[in-house]
Amino acid sequence: MSTEKLRIAIQKSGRLNEDSLKILKDAGVSIDNGKEQLKASARNFPLEVMYLRNGDIPQYLRDGVVDAAIIGENVLIEKGKDIVRGEKLGFSKCRVSLAVPKSMKYKGIQDLDGKKIATSYPNTVNEFLKEKGITADLHIINGSVEIAPNIGLADGICDIVSSGSTLFKNNLKEVEVMLKSEAVLAISPEISEERKAILEKLQFRIKSVLNARTSKYILLNAPNENLGNIIKLLPGMRSPTVLPLAEEGWSSIHTVINEERFWEVIDELKNNGAEGILVAPIEKMVL
Repeated sequence: MSTEKLRIAIQKSGRLNEDSLKILKDAGVSIDNGKEQLKASARNFPLEVMYLRNGDIPQYLRDGVVDAAIIGENVLIEKGKDIVRGEKLGFSKCRVSLAVPKSMKYKGIQDLDGKKIATSYPNTVNEFLKEKGITADLHIINGSVEIAPNIGLADGICDIVSSGSTLFKNNLKEVEVMLKSEAVLAISPEISEERKAILEKLQFRIKSVLNARTSKYILLNAPNENLGNIIKLLPGMRSPTVLPLAEEGWSSIHTVINEERFWEVIDELKNNGAEGILVAPIEKMVL
């Protein structure tokens, strides 16, 4: 029996840490988790979690210190463009944006030409400005960049934005979205074949969790004369299940629908005589 374990890195603390542990738990991986631990092993899966600083993870992947990581795509774009990205995980969504003081009359990107920009994402900013033909003086700051314009260090900033509340508190306004980001599964180029096989099993589980998160199980009753129209609205994974009801002329339809589509089709379902529509969450969805 193999003693090989997949080594996966996640952020040491914060929201990304919590969401990463949750998706592993939903994928059936039980981790003995201690707050101050550098690493922890799974009880029921050949996996070891390493808790690392977000910005250090790309180098650990590159060097093969870890085999995979759950990391913000924005960090990979800044520090690890050469690293293979697997599944997008649907959480920790944010933007990497340029912001300027609210008092600045911003007309377009050309207004930043020759200006000072504070950022923790110099590679991302440089590439974006180069594409636009803009030259700016970058001040690289690790930490809270939002205060830079207020203390006269910079004319604008580049940082991650989720709700925008931090910008608002610092009298800044978002003017350019450079890229959109979410958590992704990143894979080390140094991963061994044996550990790659373990990773593939984990990816299979994660995909099942992600499919379930974006889908709902729907049950409804419908008159038989409208079954054709209703089935067209609800294609399901292969095709819906149709069962006759005790009441003649009626059937029950069971299927799966993408949650985002549900409200688009609900009125059409009702217009076609659908009744007793029930929507239920799905825990796992194996395709």
